[in-house]
Parts: sequence; C-alpha cells; structure tokens
Amino acid sequence: MPLGTLLIAYADPHLFKLGIGILLLVFPAALYFQRRPMALSIGGKAADTAIGFAGGLLGGLAGLSGPVPILWASVRGWGKDERRGLFQIFNWTILAAAMVAQGGSGLITRETMWLALLVTPATIGGAWLGTRTYHALSDGNFRDVVLGLLFISGVTLIWRSLGTG
Repeated sequence: MPLGTLLIAYADPHLFKLGIGILLLVFPAALYFQRRPMALSIGGKAADTAIGFAGGLLGGLAGLSGPVPILWASVRGWGKDERRGLFQIFNWTILAAAMVAQGGSGLITRETMWLALLVTPATIGGAWLGTRTYHALSDGNFRDVVLGLLFISGVTLIWRSLGTG
C-alpha cells in the first residue's frame, strides 16, 4: 500500500483507468462464461501473497484494493461467506491505511474531505443495500452479481479514460 501511495505522483490517470478497465472487462467476462466452478490451487500461499500485494498497491494508488483479490477468489473457488469474511477486513485495512498515508503526505485536501462527507449517506445506504442483497443471494448468484459489477466498473473506467474524465 505505501508503494501505491508513492506512485500516485507518477501514474498517468488515463492509462491507469484504461489498463484497470481492460482488466475488469476481460477477467470477469471470462470467469462468468466459465460456468463450471473453478477451484485452482496454483501458486499456493506465494500467489495469495502476490495478489494481496497487488491489492495493496492498487489500494494505495487509487483506492482499488478489491478487484484483483476478488477475481483471484473466483479462480480459487471461494464461496461468498469466505470471500466476504476475508475481503471486509482486507479492504478496510488497506483503505484505512491508504487514507492515513495519503493524508500524511498531503494528498487529501479540504475539498476532498467535504466531498467524502457529502457522499457518506450514499455510502452508508449502499453498504446497507449490499448487506441485504448479500443475504438474499446464493453462492452462484453472488458470484454473478460481483462479476457483473466488476465488468460495469471496467466499462466505466474505459469510458472515462477515453473521454476527458
């Protein structure tokens, strides 16, 4: 995560959005059309560590700590409870540390804090809706919803990288 925060000054936002957008188009689509559940154990703990590092790097760079580990969990064949238990702690830790690091390095401005305060009600509402939806979904439906949301995120990032955003 600290390395991601350091890279903020050097990252090209358009190329970053395009690259992550392509990742979020290709991998979720491939995993969605792979209808047989995957449960690969390639790489073991070293691969899990590398994926965690990538999530931390993207978390520090852009607050995107979740997509790479979420896709990895799909390849690993984890169920929704296992994913949620790990990712809630992982994302909270990475994003809280990123906020502290970015705040300490002066990257969080007063305007950013006001914007964060402005979207807090929507964030809380989204978390509430997500929790309700999570409990209503089976493992397979949960997988499809997550892959669909990642795909939509990829479309959005690509669209924004090709526009002025």
